[in-house]
Amino acid sequence: MAETKNLCAQIPLALHQRVCAEKERSELTLSQYVTQLITEYYEIKEMKPMAQTRTLALQISEELFTRIKKHVDNTPHLTQKAFITDLITKALDELENAEKENE
Repeated sequence: MAETKNLCAQIPLALHQRVCAEKERSELTLSQYVTQLITEYYEIKEMKPMAQTRTLALQISEELFTRIKKHVDNTPHLTQKAFITDLITKALDELENAEKENE
């Protein structure tokens, strides 16, 4: 497990209430939830400009969605976007490598 350090900050009461409500809905610990928020913030901040990204939307079964959510929720610092992007990238790399071997 990665080394951790405590972070304490005064925030407006309304924001605190919103964070607490969302944390409860996420079923994460406060540490997990705040880590996820901060990680996602920096991932978004470091993303390429939106003109260089595309949205991929698809419907999946409730069972598959639940499996993905369970894995992401139980893996610190992992977002659904990062998990799905990594799966797609690995699958495409394998397919492309197989195609090269067959040439």
